[in-house]
Amino acid sequence: MPIIRRLPDTLVNQIAAGEVVERPAAAVKELVENALDAGARRIDVTLRDGGKALLAVADDGCGMDPDQLALAVERHATSKLPDGDLTDIRTLGFRGEALPSIGAVSRLAITSRTVDADHASAILVEGGAVHPVGPAPGGPGTRVEVRDLFFATPARLKFLKTSRTESQHAIDIVERLAMAHPHVAFTVTDEGRTPLRLAASTGGDGSAHLSRLGAVLGREFQENAIPVEAERAGVRLVGHIGLPTFNKPTAAGQYLFVNGRPVKDRLMVGAVRGAYADFLARDRHAVLALFLTLDPQDVDVNVHPAKTEVRFRDQALIRGLIVGALKHALAAAGHRASTTVAADTLASLTPRVAPQTALFWEPQPAPPLPSVQQANSFAPHHQAPPPVAREMAEAAFRFQAPQPVGVPPAGFAPAARNEAGEAGAAPPASFPLGAARAQVHATYIVAQTGDGIVIVDQHAAHERLVYERMKREMLGEGVKRQMLLIPEVVELDPADAERVGERSDELAEMGLVLETFGSGAVVVREVPAMLGGRADVRGLVRDIADELAELGDALALKERLEAICSRMACHGSVRAGRAMNVDEMNALLRQMEATPHSGQCNHGRPTYVELKLGDIERLFGRR
Repeated sequence: MPIIRRLPDTLVNQIAAGEVVERPAAAVKELVENALDAGARRIDVTLRDGGKALLAVADDGCGMDPDQLALAVERHATSKLPDGDLTDIRTLGFRGEALPSIGAVSRLAITSRTVDADHASAILVEGGAVHPVGPAPGGPGTRVEVRDLFFATPARLKFLKTSRTESQHAIDIVERLAMAHPHVAFTVTDEGRTPLRLAASTGGDGSAHLSRLGAVLGREFQENAIPVEAERAGVRLVGHIGLPTFNKPTAAGQYLFVNGRPVKDRLMVGAVRGAYADFLARDRHAVLALFLTLDPQDVDVNVHPAKTEVRFRDQALIRGLIVGALKHALAAAGHRASTTVAADTLASLTPRVAPQTALFWEPQPAPPLPSVQQANSFAPHHQAPPPVAREMAEAAFRFQAPQPVGVPPAGFAPAARNEAGEAGAAPPASFPLGAARAQVHATYIVAQTGDGIVIVDQHAAHERLVYERMKREMLGEGVKRQMLLIPEVVELDPADAERVGERSDELAEMGLVLETFGSGAVVVREVPAMLGGRADVRGLVRDIADELAELGDALALKERLEAICSRMACHGSVRAGRAMNVDEMNALLRQMEATPHSGQCNHGRPTYVELKLGDIERLFGRR
C-alpha cells in the first residue's frame, strides 16, 4: 500500500509554478500586475534571451519595507485581500502565488523601498531557497529580477519557443495591460533595443483610451474606431470598435477587459460575434477593445490560476449590454467605411515594379562636353535652339496647369444633370457621397464630392439598402411562423435540452416555438415561415444547442434568417449591368447616406471607395 506523505515546500512551489508560470510571458504578466496594484505610474520591463536569461520589472509604486519583503516570497501571502473576501476582489492579483512560484524555478531578486525609508531592502530566492533580507541601494519603488528561468525545472525549457517568439509573447502581455491602464507609462527593452515605448496618456478616460489604443494597435485603428459607451443595471461598457470594413482574418485583434483585467471569455466573444454577424463574413473578425466595469461581487475571477477566465452572475445582462451597445454604435456610424478601403485601392492601382526598373523616366546623365575644336567643327550643323518667347512660355504653362475643381474646360458638356434639369448637377459638397457624374460599365457609379471622387458598386449598395428595409419590416411585423403538422421531437443531451428550454422565449421571438420534452429532448411546434417547409429542424436545434454551450448565444437561427433575407435582398436589388440615369444614381447615393451600415454589403465588402484629390494626385505623380 502506498504511503501518503506531505510534499516538501520546494516541490509544492514548483508544482504551483507549472500552473502560474508556464513561460516567461506569464512571469511578466504577474510582475506587471503587481506593479499596477502597487500604484505605479511607470513600469519598465527588461528581457534577455526572450526572458529566459533575464526578466526584470521595475516600477515607481509604493514599495515594501523589510518585513513585507520577507512575507512577499512566502506562499499565499498577499496584501490584496484585506478582508479575506474572495467575492470582493478589486486588484489584479490576489492569490499570493506569483513570487514564490517564480522563485521556485529561477533565481529571484527583489529590491524595494518605500517613500519614507532611508534605503532599499533586497531579498534573494534561488530554486525555492530563501535568503535573508538585507539592505541595498535603490530608489522608491520595486525592482524584480528573474534570472535563469526554469533552471530548477530544466524539462520546462524544452517546451519553450525561440527567444524572439518568447519576447513577442511578453510584449503582447504588456500591450494588453497597457490598454487597460492608459495613464501608466510602459517600456519594454529587449537585447538593447526598445520594441515598446508607451508614454502616459493624458485627458479623460475616453480620449486616453483611444490614444493608447492608437499607440498599440496602430494609427489605422484609431482612424477607423467607433466609440462605445453604455450602462445598464450598474454595469458599464466603454471602448472602441472598428468599422465592419476594417477587419482581420482572425480574432487576434479583439481585446476584452473586465474591471481592468485582460480576459478571454466565451460569453463576450459570442456577444461580439452576434453584434457583427450582420456585417461580416464568417471568416472575418472585427477589431476592437472593450472595457467592462461592474461590481466585483457580480463576477468571479477565481476560476483559473492565470486569472484570464471569468464567470458572470447575470450572463444575459452582459450579453444584452454588449450586443445592444455594439449594434447602436455601428448604426450611429451610418454609411461610413474604413479609410483602409481607399488605401487598399491605391495600393492595387500602383504598379509593382522590379527594383531594377524605374517607375518614372529618369533623365540620363549628359555626355561629356566636346572640346573647343569639336565644338567649332559641329557648329555649322548643330546650332542651339532659338529662345522661346515669354508669351509662348506663359501659354504653355497655362495649358499644362490643372483645371480648377468644379469648373469644366470650355466646350466640355457635362454628362449629368440635377433634378431641376440644369447642367452641372448639384454642388458635390452638399452631400457626403457627392453628386453622380457617370456610370461606368453599367456597374459602378462615379460621384464627385467637394474634395475627391466616390466610386460605388451599385449592386452591393442597393443590396444593403434592400436588406436593411427587410430587417425593419421583419422587426416591426415580427417573424411569421409556420405550424408543423406533426411536431418534431429532437433528442439532445440533458444539459443541452435544459439550455435550449431556458431560451425558449428568445427563440420564439425569432419564430421557433419549442418546449422541453422530458429530460433529454425538446419538441418543436412552429418554425419561421421564411425557412420553408423543408427546413432541417433537427439540425437547426442541434446547432443552437452547440452554440449555447460554446458561446452562450443562439446564433444559428438568427444567422439562417439573416442569410435568407440576404439572399432575397441580393436577388431583389439592382443588378450589375443595368444602366441607370442620373436621377436614379443620385437617389441611390442619398439612400446610402440615410441608411445605417450602407458602407458595406451583406458579405462585409465595401460598397464604395472614396479617393481624395491628394490620393489621385499621388497616382499621377503630382505629389
